[in-house]
Amino acid sequence: MVPIDLLAICRVLEEYRFEMGASVTTMIGGDDSKDSGRRDPYLVTEQVGHLLRKAYQRHLAIFQSNASDPDLTSVQFVTLCALHDLGPSSQVELVKATSVDQATIRGIVERLKARGLIDLSRDEADGRKVVISLLPKGEAVLEQMYPQGHLISEKTMRRLNPAERVALLFLLRKIAEEDEQVT
Repeated sequence: MVPIDLLAICRVLEEYRFEMGASVTTMIGGDDSKDSGRRDPYLVTEQVGHLLRKAYQRHLAIFQSNASDPDLTSVQFVTLCALHDLGPSSQVELVKATSVDQATIRGIVERLKARGLIDLSRDEADGRKVVISLLPKGEAVLEQMYPQGHLISEKTMRRLNPAERVALLFLLRKIAEEDEQVT
């Protein structure tokens, strides 16, 4: 595990606070009215959900403009990667591997099958179970996309220094971790 440079993170927060004129307490969802005698307004543009959504939209735009296959979406790419890594898989296994819900993965599988990138077959041990496999054409798309995937990640994080990139990935993993107490 890469150690986190907390001083670098603090410098980033302080720089942001200075640029935006916002208190760090407000930025992290707190209430600093006890200290100042006033209540900061709820700034939707400073909330984690809004910022994650905005960053994701930016990432998707970068993906679409840099993908070697213009018809491939980012979620389809993730699904092909999962099939490559796992081998033949059920839809349930793909849902777990990609964090894509069952209804969405069903549509993705249909579109990838229509393009001839994957194949569906019945499980020999359990005839009720459908197994999804990557076809050679799907492998070829992945081979073309792997370098683009690295470029897309680089472009998404281009404004971040190395410490910020490590911190971002660490924090996103921490937020994304499954927790028994979601609410």
